[in-house]
Amino acid sequence: MRKEVITFRDPKSPVSEVFRTLRTNIQFLNSRNTLKSVLVTSTSPAEGKSWVTANLAVTFAQAGKKVILIDCDMRKGRQFAIFGVQPTPGISNYLSGIDATGLDSSSNILSYVKQTEIENLYLIPAGNVPPNPSELLTSSKVVDALKQLKEVCDLIIIDGTPSDLVTDAVILSRYVDSTIIVAAYKTTKVETLEKIKKEIQNVGGKIAGVVINKMPVSQKKYYGSYYYGSMNAPMAKRPSNKKISEEEIRIQKEKDKQRAEAILKQNRAENNSKNTKSGNIYDFEKDNQNLNSRNRNPKKYDDPEVVMKQMNDYLSEQKKQLKKED
Repeated sequence: MRKEVITFRDPKSPVSEVFRTLRTNIQFLNSRNTLKSVLVTSTSPAEGKSWVTANLAVTFAQAGKKVILIDCDMRKGRQFAIFGVQPTPGISNYLSGIDATGLDSSSNILSYVKQTEIENLYLIPAGNVPPNPSELLTSSKVVDALKQLKEVCDLIIIDGTPSDLVTDAVILSRYVDSTIIVAAYKTTKVETLEKIKKEIQNVGGKIAGVVINKMPVSQKKYYGSYYYGSMNAPMAKRPSNKKISEEEIRIQKEKDKQRAEAILKQNRAENNSKNTKSGNIYDFEKDNQNLNSRNRNPKKYDDPEVVMKQMNDYLSEQKKQLKKED
């Protein structure tokens, strides 16, 4: 099985979550349990139709639904390569009645069902490339095959052809309950999409919606959360505790410095007005004189760092006195 089956290889990835959302939306359309078959088509090649079909089938199988995936792109089918099964015999051999050796093939559609590595998921490959795929799809065998398969499974998902090139998918849209159109971001033209929509509706087909593929999405949207994202995906780096502590210390020092400057300013104003009472306010001037007498290179008393040191010493002395009094 190839890595492109991301819903199986990495079920916790953001892409897998998107496919589960798509599955939920389809289930809401099936509120009355009438949706038994879904066709997936696109406007042109290389829009990711087969990839979307394969992963959508896997999500339904993971939900406990018994799913049969039919590769009806008989011109360029690749579901056998995605899931690693034998390419023949397939749906083309059933519809044509001829096997790979040119002999008559089985008329029982169940004999073409192949089991995959994924539980509840089965595959009918495209088979040999026929000369007239569109004509084969108009056969009554298509209706008979779908009717028989609906009796043994919960959901049939069909991988059709690009509708803008050939009419195979438009023909199939008449036989299924609903159709999903895959479009590529900034690649598919709106005019082409409207054209395919009208063609499907003109033959009586029903359209469930459009899946926009190849849309660039920033990984930060998913990996920044606590739930989404692969277990192996690189998570966003968080700042270390060391950096946070240093930043907090810097901010706290700045606050202490500002507070010391404010107290110093207040003390000067009170000393100038001579309205302060002795012993009620810390005397910075006196303490600074004592400090100058012990230091040959004294610092000015209006230095905030000196003030902070003096405040700490003063507070320590006050605490010691309180302890003695207690």
